[in-house]
Amino acid sequence: NGADDKPDQPDQLAEKTDQPDKKSDQPDENNEEKEKCPEPDKAEFKQQFILFAKFGDKAADGKSIKLSQSDKWFKQAKVIDGKKMTTTDTGIAFRKISKNSPKLSFVEWNKYLDEIAKNKKLDVNEMKTNLVSCGKPGLSGATSVVKSSAVDRLTDTSRYGGTHKQRFDSTGKGKGKAGRQEVGKNDGYVSGFKNK
Repeated sequence: NGADDKPDQPDQLAEKTDQPDKKSDQPDENNEEKEKCPEPDKAEFKQQFILFAKFGDKAADGKSIKLSQSDKWFKQAKVIDGKKMTTTDTGIAFRKISKNSPKLSFVEWNKYLDEIAKNKKLDVNEMKTNLVSCGKPGLSGATSVVKSSAVDRLTDTSRYGGTHKQRFDSTGKGKGKAGRQEVGKNDGYVSGFKNK
């Protein structure tokens, strides 16, 4: 029986090579996704990187980006949505690439994008396209002035009474120090002198 098994093995190998490979017949899903979204313009992408690397940091030169600036960029581009990708995910990938450095250069940051895309099964080029098309950094959720009748009533200087009324002129503009302190004339005369 052992002699019969040996001659059959080469035939079995031949049969296996004659059969088409199942993986090669089916298109790779990752290759399809990469073909769907072309890589964005590198010059625009680099310019966006510089803008976000400088955003919120007066001393920054734009050559390296911090995690907080990167997360701001991701949120503005809607890459971080709180469901598929969170700031925790970006923090883990950032620390993995940065090796405890607080900033990443443009080349390292591209590796960081590849790491996130691999971990979250996202298309890198699609992420980059979103990052380029999100626009310049801005204050999206900044505090705005509340418009309500209560605020209007409380800030209407014509309704102020007592000493507070004297702090503002007829247009509602503050008088500054003259409205807060009684400033006397420094001319050398006392208040009771009549022939001045």
